[in-house]
Amino acid sequence: MSEKEIMDRLKSIVKPYAQRQEGLDNFEESTDFINDLEINSANLVDVVLDVEDEFNIEIDNDSMEGMLTVGDAKSIIQNKLKHP
Repeated sequence: MSEKEIMDRLKSIVKPYAQRQEGLDNFEESTDFINDLEINSANLVDVVLDVEDEFNIEIDNDSMEGMLTVGDAKSIIQNKLKHP
């Protein structure tokens, strides 16, 4: 799966939870879920669950805690897809 495909899927997952349109318009690896997209912590759990469903992976608590930016999420997804 290409990086672009992962990024596109991630964007579609976070879109319903994002409170800040500017963050979505400038969606890139450095985009911070909390600061740039204003996704609250309860909804971040929903994002993680949606990512697990979308990519058919399981994200452990340590990985979840490290998922602060879109780039972090992309790296976790890539790693889980390579090493299930």
